[in-house]
Amino acid sequence: MAKAERISFFGIRHHGPGSAKSLLAALDELRPVAVLIEGPADASDLLPMLANSAMRPPVALLCYQEDVPAATGFWPYAEFSPEYQAVLWAVREGAALRFIDLPASERFAPPKAEPGGEPLQVSGETTKETAAGEEPAEERQSTADAPAEPAYMGDPIGTLARIAGYEDGESWWSDVIEQNPAPGPIFAAIADAMITLRDNGAPLSAFEAKREAHMRQSIAAAEKEFEGPIAVVCGAWHVPALKAKIARKDDQALLKGMSRKKSMTTWAPWTGPRLAFGHGYGAGVAAPGWSRHLWQMRDRTDGASVWLARIAAVLRAKGYLISTASLIDAERLALALAAIRGRPKAGFEELREAVVSALLGGDPLLWRMIEAELLLGNDVGEIPADVPLAPLIVDLQRCQREARLKPEALDRELSLDLRSEGGLNRSTLLHRLDVLDVPWGKLTDAGRSRGTFRERWLLRWEPEFSVRLVENLIHGPTIAKAANGKLIQRLGEAKSLDELARLVQSAITADLDEAAASGLAALEEKAALSSDCQEMLGAIPPLADTGRYGEARRSDAEHLLGLLNRLIVEAAIALPYAARTLDAEAAASFVTAMRAAAGGIALIEAGPSILEAWHKGLAEVLDSGHSTPLVAGCSAHLLYEAGALKAEDAAALLAQRLSPGTPVPSASAFLEGFFSGAGQRLIYDDALRGAVDRWLSGIEEESFIAHLPLLRRVFSSLDGMERRRLVQAVLGGAGRLPAILVPAPDGGEGWRQHLTALIPWLVGAPSNG
Repeated sequence: MAKAERISFFGIRHHGPGSAKSLLAALDELRPVAVLIEGPADASDLLPMLANSAMRPPVALLCYQEDVPAATGFWPYAEFSPEYQAVLWAVREGAALRFIDLPASERFAPPKAEPGGEPLQVSGETTKETAAGEEPAEERQSTADAPAEPAYMGDPIGTLARIAGYEDGESWWSDVIEQNPAPGPIFAAIADAMITLRDNGAPLSAFEAKREAHMRQSIAAAEKEFEGPIAVVCGAWHVPALKAKIARKDDQALLKGMSRKKSMTTWAPWTGPRLAFGHGYGAGVAAPGWSRHLWQMRDRTDGASVWLARIAAVLRAKGYLISTASLIDAERLALALAAIRGRPKAGFEELREAVVSALLGGDPLLWRMIEAELLLGNDVGEIPADVPLAPLIVDLQRCQREARLKPEALDRELSLDLRSEGGLNRSTLLHRLDVLDVPWGKLTDAGRSRGTFRERWLLRWEPEFSVRLVENLIHGPTIAKAANGKLIQRLGEAKSLDELARLVQSAITADLDEAAASGLAALEEKAALSSDCQEMLGAIPPLADTGRYGEARRSDAEHLLGLLNRLIVEAAIALPYAARTLDAEAAASFVTAMRAAAGGIALIEAGPSILEAWHKGLAEVLDSGHSTPLVAGCSAHLLYEAGALKAEDAAALLAQRLSPGTPVPSASAFLEGFFSGAGQRLIYDDALRGAVDRWLSGIEEESFIAHLPLLRRVFSSLDGMERRRLVQAVLGGAGRLPAILVPAPDGGEGWRQHLTALIPWLVGAPSNG
């Protein structure tokens, strides 16, 4: 066999099921002794692992630098990816396997200046790939800190599509390649088309030229190593360049000075939805779920029927009645649409339109409710136990097995009881991952869940979480050690007392003893030096929450409660000075901190001496003539709620603070501070309500209108029922008619009917009449 005839080039589209089908047929015919695949050359040893029976796609090749874990890249593969099927074929038939693209280490290397002064371009996150796969999957998925590849290629598939009379490249590629029942010698035709497009396109970037030079060198080396036919599987865009006769010395010049650093490589689970370019994946496909369906139906003629049956199953599971007759109508309509449009088969566009028309009554909104589940899917790949993984990923899998939590690419609710061993272990894992910026689970009610023995989570696994785990290797090799290390670093960077308190809460919640000890020490030191009252107030709620429910997480809360008591006393002492002459924004923020701190103090059921100090501070704020009215009103309310201010004294205080001699802005601010968030007190307390009523009655109309927005804000916390009850109380009390509305004995029947219609509106319950 002549040397030129030994090399066969198969230009494919990444993740194209039609490309994969045609490629397998071509490999069966060629019977190559070696299969060369576009991918990082330093990861070739991992290729045969794809054929492991326990390897379940979608999966991704993960490459990273051991000394800079944040420099990572992914090469995803699905069941329908041509490269994946080529690997399975090669392992099954005993052919050699190689990756031939630039090593991953070169992609993470910093850009080097060329003679003209322009840096070599390294792959970045914004690189765009078109349908022919002219740039590989890793180009988009690399997270290396490097400039983005310019879009030098334009849209070659779009160009071919327009020449063929199509509006977009996706439809053309699908008809000609992916769904063509008799495609014929497609690889030669694709290569010829790419030659024409490249001859008339923009010049290559330096980085892309370097990639193709490396692939040519790898192919030349394989020619010397193997006797017999060799198959090269690459993105269609690269075929003309790889077939071109380029002098060896020219390629060597392009590759001069390559990085000698070795990258760490492994396999990581991927998800179906992340194969879609709608999720930001430039080398992706429009609908991974549909592509998977095409692959599974590649040798069957009933693909449309199976797809419609899946749609019917999803709709029926959601409670919709779908008849067999309507499914038959939908299939006939889809086939008719495909024939009218001149398409070889009904694509998912025709099937979607037929479903909307025949099954959903023409309502596209119902289709949007199910399209993500159908077109994107929710499958998550699995990695065999014997595959060498990054230490943190290995430890995560161990923790997942122990906690009996399976990563899934769809939302899943999880309710935990922290008093059980299993519930506590699951909670600890999720909180530790949260520290590592891997939000596999999100608390659905973070404020309430943290303050009880129960937690409710919403779980959803995303493939980029594997990247974040690798980035955290700098903090430790296990989930626990990495979370401890990262939290200790954040504690060292914390600037304020309340920030430290929240981090200590995170450490105790995630059962991170080292970080908790470090945080408590830092908190004590910061508290001893801090004079910022609002910082101290902000630190009380998270510490109180942790101290009150520490027993649920088996933490020693005694030391924490001692520190908390000290903070409460110091904050109380600083209150009168911090409450002076605040502007509106600062006063509102301070009041929020006061109310949150009061809630924390109530939560831990502080001792008498601590409560006395706290109440004394609030009383001094209230008595000082320099206190901001909003803060003074809040202090009065907190004292009233705690029983330190009697009802009659509170009414007298309101009457004084809302007297005609008090400027309306000051009176309004005091009223807002007292009642904001606690307006329901007016329903039950006649004395307080009377004081407010007398003040409102005495305000001049102009001032009343000017301050109406503030007054409305005061009562905004009341729901509809509470407002109706307040109206009833003002008009004379719930359950009885106000005296002014009792009909006169001689009012007559007409007056009684009129009154019957009016009463519901006056007391808040609209009449049916």
